[in-house]
Amino acid sequence: MTQRVYLDHNATVPIRPEVLDTMSEVLQIGGNASSVHAEGRKARQFLEVARDNIAIFVDGEAGGVIFTGGGTEACNLALQTRKAPAGNITRIIVSSIEHAAVLAPLDDLAEYPNITVSHLPVSEQGIVDLNALSLALEDPSPALVVVMAANNETGVVQPIGEIGAMVKAHGSLFFCDAIQAAGKIPFSMKDMNIDILSLSAHKIGGAAGVGALVVRDGIVLNPLIRGGGQELRRRAGTENLAGCVGFGVAARLAMQGLSSYANLSTLRDDLERQLVAAFPEISVFAESVERLPNTSCFALPDMRAETMIMTLDLAGIAVSSGAACSSGKVTRSHVLEAMGVQQNLLEGTIRISFGQSNTASDINHLISALKGHVDLSQPQLQSANRM
Repeated sequence: MTQRVYLDHNATVPIRPEVLDTMSEVLQIGGNASSVHAEGRKARQFLEVARDNIAIFVDGEAGGVIFTGGGTEACNLALQTRKAPAGNITRIIVSSIEHAAVLAPLDDLAEYPNITVSHLPVSEQGIVDLNALSLALEDPSPALVVVMAANNETGVVQPIGEIGAMVKAHGSLFFCDAIQAAGKIPFSMKDMNIDILSLSAHKIGGAAGVGALVVRDGIVLNPLIRGGGQELRRRAGTENLAGCVGFGVAARLAMQGLSSYANLSTLRDDLERQLVAAFPEISVFAESVERLPNTSCFALPDMRAETMIMTLDLAGIAVSSGAACSSGKVTRSHVLEAMGVQQNLLEGTIRISFGQSNTASDINHLISALKGHVDLSQPQLQSANRM
C-alpha cells in the first residue's frame, strides 16, 4: 500500500510520540489534582509543570494559564471579559476574518443591549486595516479588540505588536487568538502587549480536546462553566490531567523546533513555484505578505474544491479547503470574501499546510495528482460553458 501524504497540519498535527508516552504515564497516576492526599498532590505537581510550560511557550504568566476543553472553548471564554483598565467594556472590535470560534459567539453578544460589535476590514492580502482600528479607537469608551495572530486558512500573519501597542495606549484590552500561530512563529504576550491569548494542544502535536486561555494578571473573566473551584474558579470541572501534561510537553517541543519549522517556507515556496508553472491561471492568495511558513492557499478558476479534495484523497493525499472545523461541508470562505476574492475562485480553494515530516517528493505527488484532476475536468468545464 502506498504511504499517504498528509498536507493538512493546520487542521491537526499528528500527536508527538513524546506526548503520547507522557500521557500514557500520567494516565496511570490515578490522582485528582484537587485532592489533598499523596496521589492528588502528585497529580497537582504534573499539572503545574504543564502550566509553567504553557506560560513559557507564549511568554505569559503561569498564574494566568487556564486549561480548557479545547481552543474553541478558550476563545468563547475570552469573550466573557468585561473590564478594561479604562472601565467596563461596552464595545468589541473584531477583525472580519476571525475563526468561527470567535465570530459565532460574537453574533450572540451583539444581541446584548449594552454591547456593540464592530468589524474591521482587511486588505486584498488579508491584513487588518490599522487605519480602521485607529478610527474605532478614537471613541474613548473601553473596548475589547480581537485580532488573530495568523489566519488558519491563508496563513497571513497580522501586525500583532503594532495592534497591541495601539490597544494598550487606548486603555482597552487585546484578545489574540494564537491557536494557529503559536509553535510556528516566535511569540511573546509581553512584547506584543497581548492581554488574553487562546491556544490549542492538537495544533502543536498534543491531544485534541485540550486548550488554554492565557490571561494577563488582573483580567476579570465571567466563567462559562461553573460548579467547581478548579483553575482558580475560572473554569469548573476536573482537569484533563493527561491532556494538559501532554500539552505542556508539546509546547516545550514546539519551542525547541521553531527554527527548523521556519525552514518549511522553502517547501511552501517551491510548491507555489511549481503550481504557477503547471497552472498559469492559478491564484495564490496573500503571497506578497508575511505568512506562516507552512501554509499555502490557492484556487483554480471554476474548479470545485470538494471534488479536488476527494480526488486527492483517492490519490493518497490529505488536503483541506480551508478551516477543517467546517470543511465536512465545503462552503465559501468568509476570509477570502473579506479579501475581495473573485467569485469564480471561491469554490475552488485548496489549503496546503506542511509539517516537519513532509518532503519535496510530497510536492511532486501533489502536483501530479492535481494535473490529472484538471486534465479530466477541463473537457467537462468546456462543455458546461458551451451550454
